[in-house]
Amino acid sequence: DLQTLIWPLPCRKINGIGPKADAKLQGHGIRTIGELAARDKAWLIEHFGKSYGAWLHAAAWGRDDRPVVTESEPVSMSRETTFERDLHAVHDRAELGAIFTRLCEQVAGDLRRKGYRGRTIGIKITYDNFEKVTRDTTIGTAIDDPADIRRHAGRCLKRVDLSRRFRLLGVRVGKLVKPGTDPLDGGRYSEAPSASPRSARDRSPDDHTDLLFPELG
Repeated sequence: DLQTLIWPLPCRKINGIGPKADAKLQGHGIRTIGELAARDKAWLIEHFGKSYGAWLHAAAWGRDDRPVVTESEPVSMSRETTFERDLHAVHDRAELGAIFTRLCEQVAGDLRRKGYRGRTIGIKITYDNFEKVTRDTTIGTAIDDPADIRRHAGRCLKRVDLSRRFRLLGVRVGKLVKPGTDPLDGGRYSEAPSASPRSARDRSPDDHTDLLFPELG
């Protein structure tokens, strides 16, 4: 039944093979589960890493020793705070900077307590007129360090209008993985950021990001 019913199916039918891994498999001419099963285990480990490569080989042959998960895995972790009064990036930069650092530290603490790292770092702002804005960026290596989270979240802040007052600030980390289980770790894959920070010449005179986060300039 495995060879007649399962092997003709595309590799993406295996829960755990995402679009990036599938694209890499197809790049090697592996499109079906049967073609995956035909590859030597050592070859898969060489190209996909020890853990993920071994799992690919076992999954193609219908072997999966992973424990049954009865609870869904979180897709992201975030922290946010609503200010008692609307704050401004220039006039309240010391207070905002401290709040921003604390949010990043809290998210990092949540990640470490639950054993996750994340590759998508984002921010959320609610302006004084209740308009909501979010920005995020995806990096090549999953992180859980508060300074790293702050650096990437700060770059997201450079892509919003900080000349206006706002009442809420949030930090989010998504695309979560358990350390040692991410097939993208180790530099084998690299995902470009969703958008690049603006260069200094592209910023308007009213862009106060560097005043609020001078270390990110």
